[in-house]
Amino acid sequence: MIDSNTFDTPVVLITGAARRIGAVTAELFHNAGYTVIIHYNRSAADADRLCETFNQQRADSCLLVQADLNEMAGIDKIIQLVTTIGRLDVLINNASSFYPTPLKQCNNEQWDDLINSNLKGPFFLTQGLSAQLIEARGSVVNISDMHARQALKDHPIYTIAKAGNIAMTKSLALELAPHVRVNSVAPGAILWPEHEEDDIAKQDSVLSNVPMGRLGNEMDIAGTAFFLAVDASYVTGQTIAVDGGNSTSL
Repeated sequence: MIDSNTFDTPVVLITGAARRIGAVTAELFHNAGYTVIIHYNRSAADADRLCETFNQQRADSCLLVQADLNEMAGIDKIIQLVTTIGRLDVLINNASSFYPTPLKQCNNEQWDDLINSNLKGPFFLTQGLSAQLIEARGSVVNISDMHARQALKDHPIYTIAKAGNIAMTKSLALELAPHVRVNSVAPGAILWPEHEEDDIAKQDSVLSNVPMGRLGNEMDIAGTAFFLAVDASYVTGQTIAVDGGNSTSL
């Protein structure tokens, strides 16, 4: 049973935190003294290992919640957990689906999946947790994408969803001000999608458009998210591009 009185440290909820950027972000917040709620959907083994590591480092400093953010029942499950805890200082909306949907081949199922994970889920999760965030004078960081502003060929639904994510960031910043700040991070080439990890020609083509000439890393995104969530006390409604200069041509 969760005792809300034990949460005398700040609490962060990170969706999609079992692997990759989410896991590095979770580690950064945990090292800063936060109690971390790791959300995952299918990556149970990775989530278990990460949470066990955190709890070994500092007892009772990590909680797990499994939920499908494509379903309102999953969103409600997370809201119920946080309500039981009684505290939330930072929400990082990191979970996302990403895959190609060429215009002539895409379908309604793909639309629902990409819109739900990248836009609907973050919106209703923020709405449902707004009371705790307001009480904590907390902050929200959404993970968008450089392709919200620079469309990615063969990915129209994903591009639309991430563009909506940036619009949502601006709108929620107005709705929740002055008590809660809402910002977003727009990553560029940070990690190759798992289905493109061996496509060297594709990787070379992408990097040729990056002024810094190299791939970023997970900490580039995690560090920016931490800055926006914790340190940037007079910043809200903004999207910070972390893309090696790629967006300078826009």
